[in-house]
Amino acid sequence: MLGETTEAVWDRYARGKRGVPERTVNAAGQRTWFNWTQYPDHGPTETVLGSPASALELGCGTGRNAAHLAVHGVEVTAVDVSLVPLEKAEQRWGHLGGLRLVHREAVDFLRATDERFGAVYSVFGAVWFTDPEVLLPLVRRALRPGGVLAFSHEPPIEGCYGCQGGYVRGPGGDRPSVVRRWAYTPAMWVDILARYGFTRITADIVAPPPARSGDVPTLLVHARV
Repeated sequence: MLGETTEAVWDRYARGKRGVPERTVNAAGQRTWFNWTQYPDHGPTETVLGSPASALELGCGTGRNAAHLAVHGVEVTAVDVSLVPLEKAEQRWGHLGGLRLVHREAVDFLRATDERFGAVYSVFGAVWFTDPEVLLPLVRRALRPGGVLAFSHEPPIEGCYGCQGGYVRGPGGDRPSVVRRWAYTPAMWVDILARYGFTRITADIVAPPPARSGDVPTLLVHARV
């Protein structure tokens, strides 16, 4: 739907996901785990972030990735614009020490905070749906020297770069909501991040698992300040 606020869009999207059961353990029997890709039990782990003492997740959803870091001793601030998934995160993970759940839009949070983090990350989250000209200077300011920025989302469609329109579905037969997302090739992301003072930049395509070889891969970007 046109004219919706960002929060309303993601509230509707989250309500549409309510009937989808979440796994309580992964294939290895773990109760928490980290997943950069859209496929279960696939791809790199949290080691992409190094060993930060603190981390900020932008667009945490129901909080599993943040909970996994908290279980392993990282002080995590997990931010999401929608209260709907945060309520689920609070119910499931609110007992964890070291995990703070924040209901706020990513840019608003970054503008307001004086905190500095060892890592900032986003998994199919706010980095994909926010203008990098606005977001990246704020992320860089929020990172401690040597800190890591890492994010993942779908690669761009060939020839469709920059700000692109897309749709997200709400519950039932609701009309889809219109969103904007920023799509770049790996090489483009390297150039953009370098422009904003990031270093040691890598941008890689993670192929889907063999059983889903014809499906969409994942773009995983990593950089330091």
